[in-house]
Amino acid sequence: MPSILIADDEAGVRRFLRTVLEGVGHKVSEAGNGKEAAALIRKTTFDLVIIDLIMPEGEGLETIRSLTKEYPGLRIIAVSGSFRGDYLVTMLRIAKMLGAKATLSKPFSADTVLETVQRLLDSA
Repeated sequence: MPSILIADDEAGVRRFLRTVLEGVGHKVSEAGNGKEAAALIRKTTFDLVIIDLIMPEGEGLETIRSLTKEYPGLRIIAVSGSFRGDYLVTMLRIAKMLGAKATLSKPFSADTVLETVQRLLDSA
């Protein structure tokens, strides 16, 4: 059973992702910010991390950069709904340059999340 960490400051987003991912058998942990996420990753092995780009205490881009340096093989999905248009595309592109393996823009559907998660888990 794959283990997934969700790092997002929005409780509703974490709840949605937990419901979707646990519904297909994944083990899910949560963090409310990048600092919490990094601490959990240092204590526990995760198969995948879903991380929001805009959060207090360790925003997503900074956290992605530091985690991929520390754990080069970590599979990360960067998500954001804080930006619009070209700026959103640019921020998600930067997340990929810093080490995210995939990106999603909010709002996203359960099917999109599951397809993206499965694709990254299959790439191991």
